[in-house]
Amino acid sequence: MLARALIVSPTLYLFINAAHILGIAILFGAILALDLRILGLGQAIPLAAAMPYLSKLAGSGLLIAVLTGLCLFSVRPVEYAGNPAFLVKLGLIALGLLNVAVQHSSGTRQAISADQVPAAARLSAILSIVIWISAVIGGRWIGFI
Repeated sequence: MLARALIVSPTLYLFINAAHILGIAILFGAILALDLRILGLGQAIPLAAAMPYLSKLAGSGLLIAVLTGLCLFSVRPVEYAGNPAFLVKLGLIALGLLNVAVQHSSGTRQAISADQVPAAARLSAILSIVIWISAVIGGRWIGFI
């Protein structure tokens, strides 16, 4: 029913697509800000304050991006499922979420909160930046295949 509404209403599709881009912007912006802080930029902002706020903001962006992404996927599921760029994007998102899960489940999170950033956390932040930029590029690539 929603897929049909998106197909027949270019305006609705436009708003869902715009909300998807907004969700991605919130997700990536929060992740990038946190990763850069972990790497040492913006040291005037304590990690103990930045991490919970930016993590929740990234989670909100992820929720928006996933919900709107499912709506957009519903319009042409067979085409998207067969699109290599779409599959790469999903793989990169899974890899990014795995990186987040590892960071959140390890003791690294407590050390980062105390402004003592271990080398593993810095490496994870670099990996995070690369993964999420790649996921955004993968998303843009979908329309070109």
